[in-house]
Amino acid sequence: MTDLTTPATADRQDRHLKRPAISFEFFPPKTEEMERNLWETINRLAPLEPKFVSVTYGAGGSTRERTHSTITRILKETALLPAAHLTCVGASCGEIDEIVDRYHEVGVRHIVALRGDPVGGIGTPYSSHPEGYQSSAELVAGIKKRHGDVEVSVSAYPEKHPEARDFDADIDTLKAKVDAGATRAITQVFFDNDLYFRYLDRVRARGIDIPVVPGIMPMHNFKQARNFVTRAGTTVPDWFAAKFEGLDDDAETRKLVAATVAAGQVQKLAKHGVDTFHFYTMNRADLVFAISHLLGIRAKSAQKAA
Repeated sequence: MTDLTTPATADRQDRHLKRPAISFEFFPPKTEEMERNLWETINRLAPLEPKFVSVTYGAGGSTRERTHSTITRILKETALLPAAHLTCVGASCGEIDEIVDRYHEVGVRHIVALRGDPVGGIGTPYSSHPEGYQSSAELVAGIKKRHGDVEVSVSAYPEKHPEARDFDADIDTLKAKVDAGATRAITQVFFDNDLYFRYLDRVRARGIDIPVVPGIMPMHNFKQARNFVTRAGTTVPDWFAAKFEGLDDDAETRKLVAATVAAGQVQKLAKHGVDTFHFYTMNRADLVFAISHLLGIRAKSAQKAA
């Protein structure tokens, strides 16, 4: 007798596939309106039970305080595990160590350690603080020396860091961060999955075995986002840009296209065995929620109702 798989059977099988692990990135709000928007986003995404949520950090006291305030509120008001971004920019080792201690004191046990962008912005020369950590690897080592129970994630670049001499030098930098104690790498955004898999092959060939989590950015505003990611060294393929042609003044259609494109990317990655994703949310929930749903991730309340 021929064994036919009915749609209902197929659906049950899909539900039993391994649920991907996800994490979300937010940035600290600058205004009361942005604060309200951020918390609407957090409350919308929290039922998806991400592995952690990270909050970005920029040089300068006000940005540091906003990051710390957001992290503290997440700890107090949600069940989410927050990861605090930290950079080497514009501070001495002593100042950074104090920030790490403050985070540890309020309960943070995960830091995303980055060198950080130049003070003058991406594309300008980088100069380290004369009394500061000179590299992200030094920052990782400094964090682990003070608090061995803090997990440290770092950045990775499928198209190599814009300032790296070549891919070998860039992977040397990643290796140094891993040797210093990093246990996870999160990639810069990319749009061609082949770039990610080729990069992963290079990384594994160097004996680096930590998870290299793909960073995914749904392009809510394509024109604005393209300018940002290309300055950071990401290639935007012609086929990708063509999908947004003629939509500069059509936000609703642009949003649908962005969700479709990003969902297609993560589903193809998942098909090839990728089971962890980090979403750059831009403090917006709609597209990330939809993409997570298409990955088979359901909000806790929806699972109970089912």
